[in-house]
Amino acid sequence: MAVQPQAASRVAGTAGAAVPPRRREAGLWADAWRRLLRNKAAVIGGVIIIIIVLVATFADTAIFTLFTGGEPQPLLAPQDYAKQSLVENNVVPYWLTVVFPSLKPVGEEGGYAKISDKFILGADYNGRDLLSRLIYGTRVSLAVAFVGPLVSLLIGVTYGTISGYFGGRVDNLMMRFVDVMYGFPDILFIILLMALFRSTTSAAETGTIRSALTAIDNAMGGMFFIFVGLGVTAWMSMARLTRGQILSLREKEFIEAARAIGTFDFRIMTRHILPNILGPIVVNQTLDIPRYIATEAFLSFIGLGVLRPTPSWGAMIVDGASAIRTYPHQAIFPALALAITMFAFNFLGDGLRDALDPRLKGSE
Repeated sequence: MAVQPQAASRVAGTAGAAVPPRRREAGLWADAWRRLLRNKAAVIGGVIIIIIVLVATFADTAIFTLFTGGEPQPLLAPQDYAKQSLVENNVVPYWLTVVFPSLKPVGEEGGYAKISDKFILGADYNGRDLLSRLIYGTRVSLAVAFVGPLVSLLIGVTYGTISGYFGGRVDNLMMRFVDVMYGFPDILFIILLMALFRSTTSAAETGTIRSALTAIDNAMGGMFFIFVGLGVTAWMSMARLTRGQILSLREKEFIEAARAIGTFDFRIMTRHILPNILGPIVVNQTLDIPRYIATEAFLSFIGLGVLRPTPSWGAMIVDGASAIRTYPHQAIFPALALAITMFAFNFLGDGLRDALDPRLKGSE
């Protein structure tokens, strides 16, 4: 029996109907990026961090004179952070007397504050511009924020990877050393280390290793020994985290398959294991950055941080604390800058933790 033309066309149309294209599933990183952008707190934190990085980079013209030579000049900062004017010490702009009623200008009953609009945020006890010192202080905090995680990643990830992958006696010996290091409080260890460095290198003979370390520390404004102190203690938690992640992965099927085809241990660790634990590592270090910044601020607060006159928010807070009743802004402004920076990294770290959680992949 012949098939009717209309029926044939319907059959052909049904058989040849185009199958709608299958929607391509987003990868882990693309999905994590979208979820991160939907987190308003994380986005705000990221924007603040970008602004702080730009402020630290363009505080002066150092980036422009890097290859051309010459002395850097203030760019964003109104003045040189070390320029003193004892005639203008503790001067305040008029708007601060409105914000802080306790700041009574000279001429009023009980007035003591010298009024001058030359400095936007006023001057400190040495007549140095507070705004310029706040701007340059971002460099110290950001240096710690990036060097701390870098040292932690280089030492901690390497140490934890070797310990977790090989296991057995190697893992036992390596982790017992970490336990011993953990038994000593981090901040106390750094304080003793800084005190030891600063006391033994202050009068070092020329040509010795100690004199070379002193020269490096002086050239970096006192940051070198801070980096050493953070580097000695920052890697231990990262080593434990890396070891735990690797212990949960090293017996997986894809690792066993890589061993079965004769893949070298180094290639397995770098190409198969580390990419799978990158998310938790990044999140952990982002959340640890406020701790590094707070450690530097605390060291500067107790006099073991950067060398004067290098500006640090911690050193500015301790200077302002001595005049908190008469000039509260000298302590409040650097404390606000420190708090905002730490909150920004915390918000970004929380956002990254949620965005990189594989259990939330594809969720709205």
